[in-house]
Amino acid sequence: MILTVDELTRAARAMVVARPGVVRLRSAGESRAGRPLWLLSIGRGERQVLTVAGAHANEPVGGVSGLALAEEFVRDPGVLEVWGCTWHFLLCLDPDGAALAERRFAERPTLEEYYRGFYRPAFAGQPEFPPVEADPRPPLPESRALTRLLDELSPVVQFSLHGVEAGGSFLQLTRPVPGAPHAFRAVAAELEIPLEYRPFDGMGWFVDSPGVLVRPDGSPADERDPSGYTSRSTWTYPLRHGTVSAVVEAPLWSVAAVSDPSRLADPGREIDRASEILLSRSKQLEEVLGPLADRPPRDPARLPFYTAARELMDIGPGVVDTWTTHDARGLGDAELATTVGNSVSLGIAARRIPLRAAAMMRGAFGDATTGVSGTPDSTPALDALVSDWSRELGATFDARWVPVHRQTALHTRTMHRLAQQLLGT
Repeated sequence: MILTVDELTRAARAMVVARPGVVRLRSAGESRAGRPLWLLSIGRGERQVLTVAGAHANEPVGGVSGLALAEEFVRDPGVLEVWGCTWHFLLCLDPDGAALAERRFAERPTLEEYYRGFYRPAFAGQPEFPPVEADPRPPLPESRALTRLLDELSPVVQFSLHGVEAGGSFLQLTRPVPGAPHAFRAVAAELEIPLEYRPFDGMGWFVDSPGVLVRPDGSPADERDPSGYTSRSTWTYPLRHGTVSAVVEAPLWSVAAVSDPSRLADPGREIDRASEILLSRSKQLEEVLGPLADRPPRDPARLPFYTAARELMDIGPGVVDTWTTHDARGLGDAELATTVGNSVSLGIAARRIPLRAAAMMRGAFGDATTGVSGTPDSTPALDALVSDWSRELGATFDARWVPVHRQTALHTRTMHRLAQQLLGT
């Protein structure tokens, strides 16, 4: 079951009460709104391991995964003694975003249920991606708290737990880890979760093997997203300490076709098709919103939804340019849309971006559009877009819900096996 941040905190406190001295809980900092960033720690070894959950508000499963692994160590603390390490779990890096996205799902939710209430901050509001030093905006308090923690711990490995809504699983490593690709693929196979060969994320990363991306040696630490925002990721920040960061993606809905290695005769046509879907749906959303597309809501509580949605509506041309100019030489030669699996991944991304925007515009305005002078109520039309696009996404790609216990198992088993590789046990 997915837990709220408050429920994660209560569960962590209960662990401390049940095993005082074995489990510790402290605040590693505060969010923009003053919410504590809780750090759960187990073990007394000299070598440090850090797990970061809840970096994205729409990906709540990471906190559940972190708690599940912590409970394993509480039941058998001897594992950490053998490894000679202390394991720390940052339960939620963005509790403010989580508060805007928290809701209850049915046991087998639909994509439409997921997108109704969807929230994911704009790029500059995502704490794993603080701005570069040349940017006049200061880092978010959550970003500063995480970098302070990385400096304090100098961990052997930093795990960042994520959950893409539809597709397959993949692993990103900031440097090669011998044995890690095989271990990760074995976990995915055990759980029958497909692997993405060339995910939309990590376009500048080296494709080590199916489902595994590695940051190329000598690549710049700065990353520029399609909105133009340039950041220096907290994944690469601890390279100064010799830390390897491992980003683990677990899909909420699996799409088996993303792992299809069959070759395609005309990759360019597939890229053009995905580009047309992205741009046409963004235009359709603009038309549905009418004057509201450029009119932020009056309610400040709804403004984060609008800001994030507006950004997604504007990035289409930049995304298309990235797709059409991508050069895979030196990156494993994994060009886009050369396989059925990658064309499916592109098709999902092309639909996901405008769907996220429509869902958050619905959150921005909802019934608040009623009574706006000279503006018709757009709520029914937004509802229809979210409903139709969610259903079409699921039906087109045969997206199948991955039970939460399998999502968490992908995270926990991957962390356990990669830790074994890195800690030399």
